[in-house]
Amino acid sequence: MEFRFFIGTKAIFGRGCLAENAGELKSFGDKAFIVTGKTSGKKSGALDEVIGVLKALNISYCVYDGIENNPSLENVSDAGEKAFQFGADFVIGIGGGSPLDAAKAVAVLAVNPIPPVDLFKNTFEKKPLPIAAIPTTAGTGSEITPYSVLTRKDLGTKMSFGNANTFPKLALLDPRYTESLPYNVTVDTAVDALSHAVEGYLNRRSTPVTDVLALEAISIFGDCLSDLLGKNLTLKLRDKLLYMAMVAGMVISHTGTTVVHSMGYSLTYYKGLPHGRANGLLMAEYLKFNLAGAGDRVKKVYERLKISDADEFKGIIDRLMGTRVELTEEELNSFASQAAKQKNASYCLWNVTEEDVVKLYKSSLME
Repeated sequence: MEFRFFIGTKAIFGRGCLAENAGELKSFGDKAFIVTGKTSGKKSGALDEVIGVLKALNISYCVYDGIENNPSLENVSDAGEKAFQFGADFVIGIGGGSPLDAAKAVAVLAVNPIPPVDLFKNTFEKKPLPIAAIPTTAGTGSEITPYSVLTRKDLGTKMSFGNANTFPKLALLDPRYTESLPYNVTVDTAVDALSHAVEGYLNRRSTPVTDVLALEAISIFGDCLSDLLGKNLTLKLRDKLLYMAMVAGMVISHTGTTVVHSMGYSLTYYKGLPHGRANGLLMAEYLKFNLAGAGDRVKKVYERLKISDADEFKGIIDRLMGTRVELTEEELNSFASQAAKQKNASYCLWNVTEEDVVKLYKSSLME
């Protein structure tokens, strides 16, 4: 048995954790560059609370609230330039996966004058600025992973970068910040977290430690299913979902994702589906694909979800999401070609072919 396990993030979880641990930010410097979207930071109350804390600590700040959904290289380049001009000592990311992923790119670009496409080289002359991550959704786990997923307009897909230096130094996880999320976003992000756990468990890079974490996250989703289906979005439920997302993020920090994510990228980029929703529509058939070579693992997933098989899971996803997507033959072949070439497709437990991806798309979306 050989493996390594490293999480480069200090995570503090709990209601009111920002105010109670405000001094943690002071150690990063005197100038904070806040990266967020147009609405999430404000609606959640996180942005106002962060600004209040920074003022109390006499830390000057600059707010960049122009992060797009699925941020592009152009978007993070603009933010990185502004962080450089401001002379930031550290970056605070507030929001869902998009602002948190963008914060990592900004932390690199603020001190490395490189074309944004060079982010994917994953080696930087200067260490990125320290990052404090404050999630306002319970899904991506980006607050505890080194990965930044960015949109490549030139390639018509998404790509990620990340290394040991792009882990946020600090994650402040307050479930209250997720209370303003509408039902559909709560579901989409929860399913995204589930996909991280499932893909990390059915993954050739899994380890005994990531398996424990993955099964823990899957079990929590199973425990939350009744409330999610009943739209009973209590703060107690949001505690569980945010914890699940964090744990699942720890999983993919080591394993990466799989072909579910690479297939989902095209559904998001070309068909406009939210990331978690795209993953959810593909997951049942992904479980079936793993039955032949990893039947025991798939059965454990079913047990932790408290379901009998993939068909029951598919029915649950239909009830939660109710989404249908139609692909033309041209789209099917184009999306499959892109997905099969993505690095995360190589982490599946079998050697994924383009033909496999076509079958997965068809069985998930067209049958």
